[in-house]
Formats: sequence, structure tokens, C-alpha cells
Amino acid sequence: MRAASFLRHALGMFFLLACGAASAQSTYHTSGSCDGFPRLDLKVAKGMCMGLVAEHLGFVRGVAAIGQDVYVLDMGGWASKRGRLLRLNLKKKGAPEVLLSQLDMPNAIIASADKKLLIGMHGRIVRIDPAAKDIQGSAQDIVVNLPTTGRHPLTAMVQGADGTLYINVGSATDNCESRADQPGKSDSPCPEIKETPPRASVLRASLANAHLPLDARTLPVHARGLRNSMALALAPNGVLIAATNSRDNITVADPKLSDAELPHDTLSWLSAGADYGWPYCFDKLRTSPEYPGYDCRSKTAPSRLLPPHAAPLGMLIYGGKSLPALSGQLIIGYHGYRADGHRLVSLALDGAGQPLGEPRDLVAGWNYRHGGYPMGAPVALATLDDGSLVITEDRNGTLLRLAPD
Repeated sequence: MRAASFLRHALGMFFLLACGAASAQSTYHTSGSCDGFPRLDLKVAKGMCMGLVAEHLGFVRGVAAIGQDVYVLDMGGWASKRGRLLRLNLKKKGAPEVLLSQLDMPNAIIASADKKLLIGMHGRIVRIDPAAKDIQGSAQDIVVNLPTTGRHPLTAMVQGADGTLYINVGSATDNCESRADQPGKSDSPCPEIKETPPRASVLRASLANAHLPLDARTLPVHARGLRNSMALALAPNGVLIAATNSRDNITVADPKLSDAELPHDTLSWLSAGADYGWPYCFDKLRTSPEYPGYDCRSKTAPSRLLPPHAAPLGMLIYGGKSLPALSGQLIIGYHGYRADGHRLVSLALDGAGQPLGEPRDLVAGWNYRHGGYPMGAPVALATLDDGSLVITEDRNGTLLRLAPD
């Protein structure tokens, strides 16, 4: 074994011992090494493997990296002020360091170009300096007054090279079924898309030279009619890409439809100002059963249909060098528990950043089996400076790493 590989293996084993109580059993059965970390028995694309970096991290959600420092958000569950910000260094010994605690439902985290961290929490986005002696004291509100009610209160976001921040505002309901007016009427508008800011939209915040904090109620709407776009990425030409979680329980509105097959989750290269149809339309502009007379031709169709209930929660365009087969590809994590979920997929892009073909499995076989083979639940992804990818997984409280085999 090469010295560098031996060091990575030793550090990987140290993390597994350090991150959980001595009596806790490992979540995963592992065998062998994946570039220095314990190797998971999963179906991984040729030339790659998945390693277990750390476990027992809580209800892990967002992940960001600055060099070999990996910052992980433990949301703490669906209760207020139980979240934590953790730091793990893949080169140094030591247990995960708790940088902040009592955070309010932290979900998304971004490492900005100036090595600061943006953290999306319940109702707001804050910026901190992870290198500050007083990290909590460095916290500054960036965006406030994001909606906190309803079914989708978590913040998802992505930042462009010019500092522009795109922020998902999820719908308050499944398909506006709670509206006070009479259902089944195509002329009966959904009130939550009239809120300020509108639900089921993506906002645009220009941070450069802005007077902070920005009020979400005054931010421009980049696109709307997107039920819950929890996975956002930016194409090289600056076009915003959104993977959107579509509705559930369509059979409640129309028993003739199949809940297993409909609706598809969607992948869209967003056009500024466009309306993608929620709650009136689904899939490629099919009329929702609650709005049987609605004309969806005025709405914008998604670029691709993803598997139904795949539940994409994390996405990035790979720009590292150690996994050349993924160069320039869009990597998406499917969080869902149904047959087409619990996997990572990759989608090739052309020179203009547009999709080529359909997504292909990158990591699959992430199904439950007795004896240390839990079902996977990927949430967020980040690229390390060595070109490997780290992935958070909330169902099992782990941090994983996709690396060269």
C-alpha cells in the first residue's frame, strides 16, 4: 500500500472511531478500502468507489468544503433550534468539531469565494466566517423574512460567480389542496402563489454592494410555478438549473391516475420570468386533476422528466480532475425511498451546458438489506480540492466520499 493511501486509510478508520460512541455499531458493513476510507458495498460507476468518512453525525443535510475542511449541517430533526454546524478535516486527526449549536433548522450551506459560509436556516440566511475566533459573533444576516410556514419551510440555495444568490421558496402545501375556495374550479386561483414572496418560486438576491440584510419580500422572482426546488445548480453560462420535487397523492384528486407513476419530478434550465405551472400543471404541462379546465399552454415545460418521487435534494456540476469520467457532468442525488430513489445519477452536458440524453446511475444498489446494508438517502454534495465528492446522507447520519478506485 502506498504511503499516501495508507495515511488516508488510517485517517478514515480514525474518523469512524471518533464520530460515534464506543458502543455504537457501524451503520454500514464495509470491506476493503476506497482511497483510504472504509469501502461501501454499492454499485458504483467504473473507476470509482464510495467510502465511509464519518457516521453518527445526526440529521445531516447541507455540506460545503473549503480545502480539506468539510462543513456539515446537522439539522437536529424537525424541531426548532436543535441544529449544529460541524467541521471535519480529512487530513488532521480529531473528532468532528461543533462550531455552532442551537441553529434553527439549518439545511443549506455554501462556501463563498472569500471562504465565508452562507447558511440557510428557518426564515433567514446568515453569513459566518469559519476562521474567526468568535464564529458566532461573526454571524451576519444576509436575507430575512423567508417563509417559515407550511409543508416546505427549508431553505435551498446556490450562488453564482458574481455573488448572485438564488433561493428556493417551497410551496406551503402539496398541491394547494388547503385553499379556502372551492376545489376543482379552473378559475379558482391558488392563494399561496400570490403571497409575498410567492410560494413555489425561486428568488434572486444580488449581494454585491447590497445593504444587508435583504428582505425576501422585496426580492425579484427569478422563476415561479416550481413546487419545491431543493436542488439548484448553475450552468457554466450562468443559467440556473432546478431539480424540483413534484406533488404527492395525485390519486386523492383522481383515483384513475397512478401514484406510483405520477407525477414525475422535474429538471429545468430556468428561463428568467417563466412560470412552470404549479399547482395547475404537472409533468410536460399536463393539467392537474384539481384544475380540469386549466389551459397549461401558457406555462413553461420542464427540460427533463426525472423518475416519479425520486426526490432530488442535492446537485452540482462536477469540475474536479480526479474523476475525469464525470468532467462537466451534472450530478444529482435522489433522496427518495421508492424504487427510483436512493442513488446518485449523472447527466452529460453539451458545450452550452444543455443536457445530453438522460441521467445515468452513478451510485446505485443502495437498497436495504439486513446486516449492515441500509437504504441510502443522499442529500447534499460538495467537491473537495482533491477532486473527490463528499455526500451527506440524513437517514443514516453519515458523510460519504466518492473517489477514484
